[in-house]
Amino acid sequence: MPLVIVAVAVVLLILLMTRFKLNGFISLLVVSVLVGVFAVATGTLTYDDDPAGLVAIADLIEDGIGSQMSSTLVVIGVGAMIGRVIGDAGAAQRIALKIVDVFGERGVQWAMVVTSVVIGITMFYEVAFVIIVPVAVTLVRATRQSLLWIGLPMSITLSTMHSFLPPHPGPTAVAGMYDASVGHTLAIGLLIALPIGIVVAIVRPRLPFVRTVTPEIPQGLISDKEFSDDELPPMARSLMVALLPVILIAGAALYDMAQPADNLLTDIIGFVGSPAIALLIALLTSIVVFSPAGGRSMSEVAASMADGAKSMAMILMVIAGGGAFKQVLTGAGVADYIAELTGGWSISPIILAWIIAVILRIALGSASVAVATAAGIAAPLVAVFIH
Repeated sequence: MPLVIVAVAVVLLILLMTRFKLNGFISLLVVSVLVGVFAVATGTLTYDDDPAGLVAIADLIEDGIGSQMSSTLVVIGVGAMIGRVIGDAGAAQRIALKIVDVFGERGVQWAMVVTSVVIGITMFYEVAFVIIVPVAVTLVRATRQSLLWIGLPMSITLSTMHSFLPPHPGPTAVAGMYDASVGHTLAIGLLIALPIGIVVAIVRPRLPFVRTVTPEIPQGLISDKEFSDDELPPMARSLMVALLPVILIAGAALYDMAQPADNLLTDIIGFVGSPAIALLIALLTSIVVFSPAGGRSMSEVAASMADGAKSMAMILMVIAGGGAFKQVLTGAGVADYIAELTGGWSISPIILAWIIAVILRIALGSASVAVATAAGIAAPLVAVFIH
């Protein structure tokens, strides 16, 4: 029954957003409330592990939004500001044109894949996405290609990094749960997950039904100005600002993987390498580099930051709505039901873990939650399988 509820909820969500053109955030809230009401009617809704009534639905929604925003608001908001400052200064166009020069217009998809691998191997999906998307959209304009032709290889590659490779939270949690080497987990992921992800990233945009979709570039996401070559900032300066958060976060992750001693240096590196602080440092650096010293007034830079934040407002609300939906599904016992349903299956633990992860990924949306939960469910089977 819980899986039927999930299926009906997803179908209703799609109908509200496509047929009735209802805002995504409101659609998610409506479906979350309906799922909660049904769970109360059937006596399956819990809050803090206790049976709950209608009042708990609002609490679950607020908790879901809060937990989702606590980990994404600063990252996405500040990242969007950096992207807009880089775009309005012409740095994104400079980087995009250089990529085209190196790979050629025919190789622009491979350019996005390589860029996404380098940045996404240690950086969370949300962080990497908001940093790369201005370059991707500028490439769309420069090459006159479809947004999906260039954007899908970027998004699919970043998602592969986030879902399968340490130091991302899901894979790292699984490695710890099974007492596995994070380094070995990363190496196996690079050998198996990365090649498959790259194949999907290159093939998917070529599928006929994808080629027929021609979305427009979202208004306000990047600068609308086309710069002449003389107006563009130097390549070194552009790359420095764009890659600074990558260097800080990746450097801290690699340092942490080396299992350093617990001292002041470790504390400092962990601090500057945390996504929120790294992005804040990068934003302040972009302000200095592209302010009056870089040919733009402070008021122009401030306007760029404001426009970047505005462009992400609705996206943040939809992400928050997704957090609410996930929390209500969890309160309705979906994850527990899946664990109970699959717990007695006589099947290879590897296949079982993959099936559970797929179901949870579709139902709850979070790759990290799906991977960690599936690993926990399959852990007893793994122990039996090994012995």
